[in-house]
Amino acid sequence: MAANKKLLVLPGDGIGPEVMREVRRVIDWMERRRSVTFDISEDLVGGAAIDQRGTPITAETVAKAREADAVLFGSVGGPRWDKLGFDMRPEIAILTLRRELGLFANLRPAIVLDPLVDASTLKADVIRGLDLMIVRESTGGLYFGEPRGIETLPDGQQRGVNTEVYTTNEIERVARVAFELARKRQNRLCSVEKANVMESGLLWRQVVTALHGREFGDVELSHMYADNCAMQLVRNPRQFDVIVTTNLFGDLLSDLSSMLTGSLGMLPSATLGLPDSSGRRHALYEPIHGSAPDIAGKGIANPMGQMLSFAMLLRYSFDMEDEAALIERACTNVLASGIRTADVMAPGTAKVGTSVMGESVLRELEKLSA
Repeated sequence: MAANKKLLVLPGDGIGPEVMREVRRVIDWMERRRSVTFDISEDLVGGAAIDQRGTPITAETVAKAREADAVLFGSVGGPRWDKLGFDMRPEIAILTLRRELGLFANLRPAIVLDPLVDASTLKADVIRGLDLMIVRESTGGLYFGEPRGIETLPDGQQRGVNTEVYTTNEIERVARVAFELARKRQNRLCSVEKANVMESGLLWRQVVTALHGREFGDVELSHMYADNCAMQLVRNPRQFDVIVTTNLFGDLLSDLSSMLTGSLGMLPSATLGLPDSSGRRHALYEPIHGSAPDIAGKGIANPMGQMLSFAMLLRYSFDMEDEAALIERACTNVLASGIRTADVMAPGTAKVGTSVMGESVLRELEKLSA
């Protein structure tokens, strides 16, 4: 039996606990059928932690995350916490984990599975076969730069301030992750910024270009302004292989690219730190769909984004490619069989809820492992 792998599970708010429950069933199945054991602990973050502990995330939870081999995150937030102060937002939990664990590279794949070609609002011939990866810098830029805040001016007006800041090292380390990913895919990288109107964007372009010349000359590198990239993702998304970009633009472009695939509920993500001397790195995995408070508690959420996030966890943190591919194949086969949650419904398919979709994936895992 494989050695225990230390995993911290943070279900969070909204549909987070519902979809995480289905992943726990997959983990239980793997322990029974694949002889892989996980040392699992669970904790509160986001609104759930605010309600019980008065803070979006405690220092003790951060310490658990630091000790874990990987963190599996659900989602946080909801309208019941919207009136709290800015520093008490549930989303502070994920921002704190990124900062404290040095999780600087957010990997967001956008893959159009064959059974879901018709689920996209774009024409099938535009998105069929799409497989792109957006690498978003996630500990710098506008979301973390200083100075920031809301101030009152002498005339009584208020002014909100956020600062876009990047250093050479911050740009190099995320670009290096993107170049290395490109080498394992189609060997093409597009770097995205606004070098025409932002000094930080100009520095970004210069640093990525210099790194390419020094270390990654075998990778095809292109540059694109962020607004043009948004347009090109809708016009011809298959032109891209790997996109690397800033925190803000990565946030926007990855949500845009997710809708090319038909549903936010389907898409996973990974956020990685630097490897240490042993090759181990802090890493957090989460679906990009958010807490979806409008459907929380109804048992209709799509658990596949969380399941596929677990597959990414197996691949990137535990080097378990076979098990990761098995989960991905099971999800694809279930969709191809016509079993769908509401977000990916199509004519002639059967609508099911969260638990039935989870059960369907487990049955498919059994078939594939027979």
